[in-house]
Amino acid sequence: MTATLAARSSFNHRLKGWPGWIVLLFLAVLFVVMGAVGNDGVSTPEERADAISRRLACPECNGETVYESQVTASVNIRREIQAMVDEGRLSDDEIVAALEENYGERLLLLPTGKGVNVLVWALPVAAGVAGLTGLVLVFSKWRREAALEDGPTDEDRALVAAALDDES
Repeated sequence: MTATLAARSSFNHRLKGWPGWIVLLFLAVLFVVMGAVGNDGVSTPEERADAISRRLACPECNGETVYESQVTASVNIRREIQAMVDEGRLSDDEIVAALEENYGERLLLLPTGKGVNVLVWALPVAAGVAGLTGLVLVFSKWRREAALEDGPTDEDRALVAAALDDES
């Protein structure tokens, strides 16, 4: 039984070491790269117009995109998008910018990185950094405390041996 506890303790110690953190970091970087490189595969003008209309909020509805909404304003915006896509002069971002200029910032589903909207992007990042920092500090404190603790005393060993003898 003592060998099992020692083996389990050794495994836990190795699991908490640097290799585990390196694997976690590798996976996090892998997921970020996969998300950034992902291709939406838009190939036809209709698919491109649909993709753009999914990025915009209905100006009259709550919680619907221009793509989903059947309100007259959304139908007109979809027609504008299709016309701009058919012209072929503007990129997707330029089309969204032109529509934002006409209808205002409330049309955007994703906030811009200007003014107060920066908080929408910065606060989750700051919370994540603070959380990770807190975890690192707590784990390092626990590791220091574990290193300072002495192993079991002779009295502890005698108590365990007595308990094991009582069970037998």
